[in-house]
Order: sequence, then structure tokens, then C-alpha cells
Amino acid sequence: MKPDHLVRVPQTLSWKVLLPLAVGCLNLVTMKPALADEPLTRVITVTGVGTENVATSQAQVQLGVEVQGETAEEVQEEAARRSAAVVEFLRSRNVSNLRTTGITLNPMYNYTDGDQRIIGYMANNSVQFRVSNEVAGTILDDAVAAGATRIDSVSFIAADDALRQARRQALREATEDAQDQAEAVLDALGLSQQEVVTIQVNSMSQPPVYPPLARQAMAADEASTPVIGGEQEVMTNVTLQIRY
Repeated sequence: MKPDHLVRVPQTLSWKVLLPLAVGCLNLVTMKPALADEPLTRVITVTGVGTENVATSQAQVQLGVEVQGETAEEVQEEAARRSAAVVEFLRSRNVSNLRTTGITLNPMYNYTDGDQRIIGYMANNSVQFRVSNEVAGTILDDAVAAGATRIDSVSFIAADDALRQARRQALREATEDAQDQAEAVLDALGLSQQEVVTIQVNSMSQPPVYPPLARQAMAADEASTPVIGGEQEVMTNVTLQIRY
């Protein structure tokens, strides 16, 4: 059985619908060659290094008190008494950046035939401070006389202003190094550099100087512990992308 009514779409309507689609496809195709014809930017990437050495002027010291005993109470009390004496001495010498870095109290064990038995307790109190290199040795000796039983570390650092100036100089050296590298390569290829496209700066950390610390027992009439600061290194990297 045939349907009673047939709906026919005029041919003119179908072309009107399809024509914009066809034109749109042609535009997309013709854009690709235009993008492909655009000139590519040629760049060379170089990394320069700058290094400066700065004389250290301050010693950063960490020292403390270690006490052992039979009971936790007596050990903690004795550690607190000695620590207070050391802190009072350091404050009297006007050290800077004085702060507590650790307070511990732990049992000590004896292991026999697989059995664990507490035989005592050990307390550690430690502080950190900064002082000029010239008096660091004397302060170490006097701190031990005041009650300190540990010298954990001595590091040497430069003043903030000196580090800041050294970093600026190292950045200039790194930038010149990168430009010299680019010029050498491009000259060898018969090319010339143009403008700088990107700049990336990486300032590496300046770790304090940790010399070997060998503190030996001295007689009362001997000189104080020798402390020699040395130099602190400042290193920077500058990466340039230069168009040619």
C-alpha cells in the first residue's frame, strides 16, 4: 500500500543547504598552506656560567650538652642546668641568631640473650648561633668551660650584602659567557645573531663552608681553638635563546 501523501524536497532547497557546507570545507583546506608557508623562527640556546668567591665573615656554630644517668628526672634536670649556663654565657657574649635546635631525652638499653633492659637515660640539648670569625675559637672554648659537652658543627658564611653583590657580578659573568658562546658558534657558521628571545636565570644555592673540625684538648695556657673561615662560592646560570 502506498502512502497517501508524498513530501518532496525542492532541489533548490537542498543546494542552498549544501552550498555553505561546501564553501566552509574549501576555506579550511586553503588555510593550511598559508600556515605552512609561514617562516620558522631560528634560535640558538646557550647557557653561561658565572662564579664568584666571597670571603666569609661569620661562623655558624651548633653545640650542646649531653648528660647520662640512671633516672630520666635527674638526667633531664642536669641537662637543663648545664644548658641554662651555656645559654647565659652565649648571651653575655652577644652572639646573634641564638636559638634552640634540639631537646631529646631517650632511654639507654642493654640487650642480653634477646632481652631488652633499660640501664639509664641520655639527654641532649643543643643550640645554634652566629658569631664573627675572629672570636669564634675563644667562644667555643669558653662555652665548653661553661658546660657544653658537644660541638656538633661549625660552618662559615659571608655577609648578606657581600653575597648580594657577588650574585649580581656572577649574573653578569654568566650572561656574557652565554653571549660569547652564541657568537662563537654563529660566526663559525657564517651567521649573525639578532635579538634575545627568552632569558632564564638559575641562581644556585650558596652552601656554607664546612671545614673539618678537629677540636683537641688544650692546656689552660695554650691558645684558643683556631678557626679559619675561608671563602664561600656563589654560582649562577643564565640560559639565552637568541634568534639568528
